[in-house]
Amino acid sequence: MLSLGSNLGKREENLQRALDLIFQQIGNITKVSSVYETPALGFEGDAFLNCVIGIRTAHSANKLMEDILSIEKTLGRKRTKSPNYESRTIDIDLLFFEDKVIHSDFITVPHPRIQERKFVLVPLQEIEPEFTHPE
Repeated sequence: MLSLGSNLGKREENLQRALDLIFQQIGNITKVSSVYETPALGFEGDAFLNCVIGIRTAHSANKLMEDILSIEKTLGRKRTKSPNYESRTIDIDLLFFEDKVIHSDFITVPHPRIQERKFVLVPLQEIEPEFTHPE
């Protein structure tokens, strides 16, 4: 499952373009939550549009993460070395990968801060009401 968010530019179009690229490069999108508008969390910025999607892919978790980062870059995401949160055209987070628990230098699954993010939990509950966190 992936979480998508955008708070810069044409937010709705950014989400749609991300969905299109995910379908083209990663695999089938099986579920899409409603889109929720939420305030920026942890920094001053415009409100985000957020959603959660289910996907089916043949990719490994590492390949999936590589593709996510590539899609973000294609859509204008500029990552900085700042430890602070910043506004962004698109943010795609890998929330869960099957029922796996992965902790490496490149990837952490389940997403380590999911329990702190209502903007993820509400749409996740909408599309997967019976989902159980693997940890």
